[in-house]
Amino acid sequence: MRIAIDAMGGDHAPDVVVAGAIEAAREWSDTTITLVGDSNRIEAMLGDAKPANLEVRHAGEKIEADDEPVKAVRRKKDASMVVAGRMVREREADAMISAGNTGALMTMGILVVGRMKGISRPALAPMIPTLDGKGILALDLGANMDSSAEELTQYAIMGSIYRKKVEGIAKPRVGLLNVGTEAMKGNEVTKAAYGLLEQAPIHFLGNVESRDVLNGPCDVLVCDGFAGNIMLKSLEGAASTIFSALKTELRRNFMTKLAAAVLKPGLMKFRSSFDYAEHGAAPLLGIDGLVLKSHGSSNAMAIKNAVRQARIAIQNDLVQSISREISNGSEM
Repeated sequence: MRIAIDAMGGDHAPDVVVAGAIEAAREWSDTTITLVGDSNRIEAMLGDAKPANLEVRHAGEKIEADDEPVKAVRRKKDASMVVAGRMVREREADAMISAGNTGALMTMGILVVGRMKGISRPALAPMIPTLDGKGILALDLGANMDSSAEELTQYAIMGSIYRKKVEGIAKPRVGLLNVGTEAMKGNEVTKAAYGLLEQAPIHFLGNVESRDVLNGPCDVLVCDGFAGNIMLKSLEGAASTIFSALKTELRRNFMTKLAAAVLKPGLMKFRSSFDYAEHGAAPLLGIDGLVLKSHGSSNAMAIKNAVRQARIAIQNDLVQSISREISNGSEM
């Protein structure tokens, strides 16, 4: 098993990326991990701690957070993200991981790795935490601002296969993000998508309102990138505000501090369920190769967990399964 990691992508690269890669290499000795980036900097960080199954591939450029995606991918042929993508395309790696520029990663996936046959637009599919701990795979949450009814249906099929293959859910429940649960609610796209989803080879439950998402009404949530990203940022903002307010209240006086000491283990467990580091990375589904996007602020734990996700996806033939389903249109 071979996994390439863009060592220069992310807010804290390459330090945390290298640290996470070392931890992953030590945990999974059957996996060869290749760090792609400035070899001098990476090798200096590795030192004597370099595991035998960790390699370095030099890349002299990097794609910055503020780079225009298409121009950056086309002009920076030796960027770490692009080199890692070529490794996937040329089957030198079974998967790649990057915490870099999301737009550039999507562009690289399409232009370098290539789009899967039969897929109009690949989708970014992060996991949204839920109160039951199972989470919801939501797609698309930012890669495509507008999506057609047919593309939403493709998202549903890809997301359903992902949860089945990677998460082991036998019959993933699929919901369509909408302003109401009634079948005819929404705009023209969601109304058309509803009819297509009813006919698709998935377990479609119907419309889901954003207020219910954290309660885990489905396993896969389908939406366009515009509505999905607004929903995601709203949830992240609300969670951050609630935890901040709670922290202030529990520090208010001696009695609340005592209460905080009792509640701390439960609160820490609850907070960790909303931590992106626990989930590792979001797959770009619809790319003809396994590409995962880690959070820009990823720490070493998030990188390690991204490797874990990649391993599971590889072991369960995720990309091949999606390709077969899209090509054949057979029942799941």
